[in-house]
Amino acid sequence: MAVPKGKVSKARRDKRRSAVWKLETPGLVKCPNCGELKLPHRACAKCGMYNGRVVTAVEESK
Repeated sequence: MAVPKGKVSKARRDKRRSAVWKLETPGLVKCPNCGELKLPHRACAKCGMYNGRVVTAVEESK
């Protein structure tokens, strides 16, 4: 059975894991109806349109 030769220090362990947590930004697309940026394959939060039709009712803010 494989056994580590010595203790791995916290700094050495954390250096190895430093690049794991970095996330990529999600790809945003423009809504064809209002031009607002939104996530692909989801209804627009501003106008409620998806695939050329209204799927959610969005209240107007005053």
